[in-house]
Amino acid sequence: MTTPAERPVRTLKDIARLAGVNAGTVSRALANSPLVNEETRRRIAGIAAEHGFRPNLMARRLRTQRTGVIGIAVPLGHERRQRLSDPFFMALLGQLADGITERGYDVMLSRIVPHGDDWLDDLVLSGTFDGLLLIGQSDQAAVIESVAARYRPLVVWGSALPGQVHCAVGVDNFAGGRMAGERLIARGCRRLAFMGEVRTLELIERHRGLCAAAAAAGLAPPLQLDTHLALDIMAAEIEANLDRVAGAVDGIAAASDVIAATVIEALERRGIGVPRDVAVTGFDDLPLAARSPVRLTTVRQDLTAGAAAMLSALFARIGGADAGSTQMAPVLVTRDSA
Repeated sequence: MTTPAERPVRTLKDIARLAGVNAGTVSRALANSPLVNEETRRRIAGIAAEHGFRPNLMARRLRTQRTGVIGIAVPLGHERRQRLSDPFFMALLGQLADGITERGYDVMLSRIVPHGDDWLDDLVLSGTFDGLLLIGQSDQAAVIESVAARYRPLVVWGSALPGQVHCAVGVDNFAGGRMAGERLIARGCRRLAFMGEVRTLELIERHRGLCAAAAAAGLAPPLQLDTHLALDIMAAEIEANLDRVAGAVDGIAAASDVIAATVIEALERRGIGVPRDVAVTGFDDLPLAARSPVRLTTVRQDLTAGAAAMLSALFARIGGADAGSTQMAPVLVTRDSA
């Protein structure tokens, strides 16, 4: 006949019996709840480790109606060839993933190329996560607005516009685009161009800001040089754009730091000095901006603060509280290129 101490340890009740506490305390201790004092938590964790006990996560999730997973999705309706290896995505993904795992959650990552208007519904109705973060609005703002009206734990990196339903965190892209334009104009540039696409809400706003700066200075509207964000075709498109406008521009506001760095390389191959002949600005202030051979003048988005704001809003919403959009102020960082 086995004694109580010799009985197999299979459940929370078994751990509770050995620790001299109730099963609820064991559950909280194994979940690292601050409601359990450190001494008790360590004792319970030690007993669990000694007996090779692993909590039944599926049962816990069924009980709490929580999955313990946060979804991160990158919608690419505007650019089907763009990859998650893009430096901007990698920088923000790292910040978000760290914050999620520090809260004890797992991460589910999806790269979405929409083939209809039901992609976001499919995600949020799947029941595989407790909340969803979107990196970018792409050209899917209408879809996001529709789903956000009925699914609360959804937070998006992107622009926050008046009357917007979905919770967005991001920089004031219009103000950032205007800053870039004003910097180029202050340097004496008079023939401006925007290098990038204008199919995503963020980049549309950056282009609008550049146009506003040009109009305020009495300049002609900037040329819009369509350039995809996919790295495998970006360089060739930039080369073609520069050949088409050779000598017609003296200031280029690039939609991103990656585009700006690629523009500078292409200009210098043509013997065009930066900023001597053409000044160039970027957007994002990724690490590459300060490390490029010609260091980039750029508009900073504080990704650390932005990721923290996204997570704060998401977990507030998961907990049933309300959390609105956050619009961060852009910061012009002046370096060599403009």
